[in-house]
Amino acid sequence: MCLTCGCGSDEVHVEGAQHAHVHTHADGMTHSHGHDAHDHTHGHDASGMHTHADGTTHAHPHEFSPGHLHYGIGAAGASAPGMTQARMVQIERDILAKNDGLAGRNRAWLAERGIFALNLVSSPGSGKTTLLVRTIEQMAGKLPVAVIEGDQQTTFDADRIRATGAPALQINTGKGCHLDASMVETALDRLAPADDSVLMIENVGNLVCPAGFDLGEAHKVVVLSVTEGEDKPLKYPDMFHAASLMLLNKVDLLPHLAFDVERCLANARRINPAIEIIQVSATTGQGMGDWLAWIERGARAARQQRLDTVAALQRRVADLEAQVVRLRTP
Repeated sequence: MCLTCGCGSDEVHVEGAQHAHVHTHADGMTHSHGHDAHDHTHGHDASGMHTHADGTTHAHPHEFSPGHLHYGIGAAGASAPGMTQARMVQIERDILAKNDGLAGRNRAWLAERGIFALNLVSSPGSGKTTLLVRTIEQMAGKLPVAVIEGDQQTTFDADRIRATGAPALQINTGKGCHLDASMVETALDRLAPADDSVLMIENVGNLVCPAGFDLGEAHKVVVLSVTEGEDKPLKYPDMFHAASLMLLNKVDLLPHLAFDVERCLANARRINPAIEIIQVSATTGQGMGDWLAWIERGARAARQQRLDTVAALQRRVADLEAQVVRLRTP
């Protein structure tokens, strides 16, 4: 959980807003990070957390071998100086409960409009912005696409997207390492994507924290570059477990790399047996047809869901009107 890395949302800025900064409050609005200096405990908890008489607190990591310290043991799955596992778990629950409520609201808003939303996640440098640009160019005339761009600073990526003709809005998270549902809710209001369109949310480059934050998307799509190493799914399992689809990107570089594709695919399926995988290259176009077909299937399903919902509401209204007529008939 990003609770341990010190990121915060005090510097979040949604492009186009007049002095619009999203602040974190103690009641959990948006999300909160940092350390609770007033949380005192005695003894050791599941993570080996120990508090001394002077109030200083630290963790004793579990030792699996002389060359291996593991700070991820315990109920919270992480360690933070000065904070017990119980306190970390409670804060995480509060943060995610608030976020999940907002994500549910985003999901309902998108469903009402038949918008197919994808949350693109990856390490920095995976090539997801280039892949996104190529995707938008090849979808021209087929489906309208809008983009929410997440980065800590700059509007470079949103500028690249707008150069394709697609509407895009930049969210800068400052020190924050991921987007959350509150940021996306604000962005949806400003961006106003078209009904029956595709919404691409390019998250901040990070394979850790975005895994735990639902934005209201239909699917998380993890982009893994062949330049990163085939062991990434095992190193960052939460992200690959949360994703519905993995795009193995930059496959045009394989002849120049010592990258074991089959091992990479096996590692991803070891973490998530249900994950779909498409091998792509934004440079050569390899696999782009399969990727576009996957998007189009999802967009058709979202559009059909909206039509079914409208039809069901119309039938309900007709039934109620018929009941009124019967009640008024002598």
